[in-house]
Amino acid sequence: MGQQDGFLKFDRELPDSRPPEKRIEDFKEIYQPFPEVKTKKQAARCMDCGIPFCHSGCPLGNIIPEFNDAVYHENWEEAAKILYSTNNFPEFTGRICPAPCEASCVLGINKPPVAIEHIEKTIAEKAYELGYIKPNPPQVRTDKKVAVIGSGPAGLAAADQLNKAGHWVTVFERESRIGGLLRYGIPDFKLEKRFVERRISIMDEEGIRFKVNAEVGKNINPDMLKDDFDAIVICTGSTVPRDLPIPGRELKGIHFAMDFLTMQNKEVAGDKVENKISAEGKNVVVIGGGDTGSDCIGTSHRQKASSVLQLELMPKPHLKRDDSDPWPLWPMTLRTSSSHEEGGERKWGVLTKEFKGNEKGELSHIKLVDIEWVNQGGRQSMQEIQGTERDVPCELALLAIGFSHPENHLLENLGVEKTQTGLVGADQYKTNVENIFTAGDARRGQSLVVWAISEGREAAREVDQYLMGRTELPAKDSSFFDIAELEK
Repeated sequence: MGQQDGFLKFDRELPDSRPPEKRIEDFKEIYQPFPEVKTKKQAARCMDCGIPFCHSGCPLGNIIPEFNDAVYHENWEEAAKILYSTNNFPEFTGRICPAPCEASCVLGINKPPVAIEHIEKTIAEKAYELGYIKPNPPQVRTDKKVAVIGSGPAGLAAADQLNKAGHWVTVFERESRIGGLLRYGIPDFKLEKRFVERRISIMDEEGIRFKVNAEVGKNINPDMLKDDFDAIVICTGSTVPRDLPIPGRELKGIHFAMDFLTMQNKEVAGDKVENKISAEGKNVVVIGGGDTGSDCIGTSHRQKASSVLQLELMPKPHLKRDDSDPWPLWPMTLRTSSSHEEGGERKWGVLTKEFKGNEKGELSHIKLVDIEWVNQGGRQSMQEIQGTERDVPCELALLAIGFSHPENHLLENLGVEKTQTGLVGADQYKTNVENIFTAGDARRGQSLVVWAISEGREAAREVDQYLMGRTELPAKDSSFFDIAELEK
C-alpha cells in the first residue's frame, strides 16, 4: 500500500480522449498522453483492503495491490516483474479488457474503483521503454515439438509459455498476418497493431516459429501435424457467427460483423481488400449490443456512414448496481463505449422482424418492433408491443450477435470430439486424442481476451506435464477464493 490515505485524497482519473469529431478521421488510438505523476496518484488509491477481491475478479489472477504499490514508489522494474508473472500480454489487456478486476475492487463498493486497467497498460509501456522487455530465449531446450493452431490471444499465450518451458513451438495461422482476434477482430482505434507486431517480433526472436497462410485441413495436412509434433494445441477461437434467419436474410447488404471489421483492419494494415463492405453514405443498423457491435459503430463512423443505429434485444440496463446486482459480481449496468460517444443512436428492447429490399435485391429497410420482457412461470419471455412496428431505412445491416463454436472441418480432420454445442470437447484442456489439447474460445465458447490468455497459460501447463511428466510453469494463483463460491 503506497499511500495510506490515497483513496481518500485522490479521485479516479483517466487519460482524456481526442475529441470525437477529430478521432473519427483516422483509426489511431483515441487516448491522449497521461502524466506519470497522475498514474502514481491512481496507484495510490489502492487500499490495504485485507482481502483483495480484484485477484479473483481477474481471470489471470493478476497480483494487483503489489504492482500498484510498486508503481506508487516508481519501481517500474518490480511492477513489470509482478505483472508479467501472471499476464503474458498486459500491453493488450491494458487496452481492450473490460476490467472485471475493477468491478471487484473493494474501493468500488462506495467510490469509483482503482484505475487498474490504465495502470496495467502504463506498466507494460514503461517496461518496453526502459528495456525490461526484450527477447529472452530459453537457456535449455527439450527435444519436444508443439504445434499451436491459431495465433489469437489463447494461441499466443500457450506458445509463449511452452517456449519458456524449452519446447520447440510452431504457430499455424490461416490468415496472412499473426494475431487472430487481436489482429483482425479489434479495430486499430482500440488496439493499434504496432503493439501486436512488437510482441510477435520478440516471440520470434525467442525461437517461436510462425507460419501464416497455413490452414490445417486445407493446405496443411493434419496427419503431418500428428506425425511431426509431440503435441498439438487447438486455439482457433469460436469463429462461426450466429445468424439471424428472418425474412429477407438473402438480400445484399446484410453481413456478419466480423467480416466487416476484418476487412477494415486489413485495409488499415495496407492489405489489398476486394469487395470491401463499406458503410460510407449508408444508414447502418448494428444488431447486437456487445463489444463487437460497439466496434462496428466506431468503424462505421470512420467510414462516413450517413447514420448509425444499434439495436439490443434486452431492456436498457440500470445506470448503477441495484440489489439484484451486488458487488463484487460483474455489474450488469449500462456501458457507454468511446464509439457510442462518437455519435449514433441506441435502442433497447427491440426485435428485428424482417429485412426489406428494393427491386435489385438490395437491403433498403428493416422492420422493427418494440418488445417487453415478462415473467411467465419463473422465466423471462418477450412479448411484442402492439402498434410499435415500423420500417427503418437501412442499406447496411451488421449482425453482431455472437459466435457459436469453432469450424467443424478442423476438428473432424484431427479426430477431436465436440460437445453438444459444437465446442471442442476437453477434460482440463485435454481432448479425446491423447496428444491434442485445446484452449480459449474453442474450448469455453465466446469470451474475453483476458480469459483466452488465462486458458492458453493453463493449457500450456497441461501440455508441459504431458510431455515431461512434470511442469514448472506457474499455475494461476489459487490462494484466493473464487467469487463463484460466494454464490453457493
